[in-house]
Amino acid sequence: MRAAVDFGLSNIDLLLCRDDCGLSNLVHAQLPSRLVVNVDVLRAALAALDVELSECEQVAVTGGQHRLLPERIEDTPIVKVDEITAIGRGGLRLAQSINPDVCEVLVVSAGSGTAVVSARGERFEHVTGSAVGGGTLLGLCRLLIGSADPREIDALALAGDSNKVDLTIAEAIGGAVGRIPADANAVNFGRVPSLERLSFAREDLAAGVVVLVGQVIAALAINAARAERLDRIVLVGHTMDMVSVRRVVHTVAGYYGATMLIPDTPGIATALGALLTAQRA
Repeated sequence: MRAAVDFGLSNIDLLLCRDDCGLSNLVHAQLPSRLVVNVDVLRAALAALDVELSECEQVAVTGGQHRLLPERIEDTPIVKVDEITAIGRGGLRLAQSINPDVCEVLVVSAGSGTAVVSARGERFEHVTGSAVGGGTLLGLCRLLIGSADPREIDALALAGDSNKVDLTIAEAIGGAVGRIPADANAVNFGRVPSLERLSFAREDLAAGVVVLVGQVIAALAINAARAERLDRIVLVGHTMDMVSVRRVVHTVAGYYGATMLIPDTPGIATALGALLTAQRA
């Protein structure tokens, strides 16, 4: 039995596999982040999968303060995996689950923030990143609509209209710009400063925040892919669990003719990369 734990800023993701670590054989659990990383936190995380540390042949760890853990706990090796390697390898593997022919891809990990990693075979390199990510989305929604629940925000955003708070291209310059249609937004929350009364539906505010964050992630991904000369982009991380965010990302990709892959389980990418790296080691 092998396990992997990704200590994220917002979530702890765990994967467990027996024998073959194919995607269909993985058991996944997700817990709120504890921020502090130590042996007790690791044991508690594994307990979420009803697994004792002693049952594991090895445990791969990555993310957060995973380097503070010892090299071995009792008889179990603790394999520490660099987060860039974990993101790259896990993202590439998930991209291959969609298209088996993929051997090079830009991995965009949209977690609390956004990290961008190039994955070329066995070479994984940090390309760029942004402090805008899922944590930004939840933080702004907490301030604007009083909720940081991703499921509630997702449902509200899908029902809302971001153009109730954004200024559109048509309003800014009178028509479309190149591939960007006239009804696309020109300024995120650009309608707000000119209004005397600030009264917006929660749905429209949620939609505005989702569009803002989703557009930043998508534009960053497209520009980085072109700079790295990579034709495919795979988006991973729990921010991509939200249907509303995926919709924004695909819309932006359509504007620029970009190929973006989003796996069914985007949130497991980093833990999966750690698991596969430890297995190879």
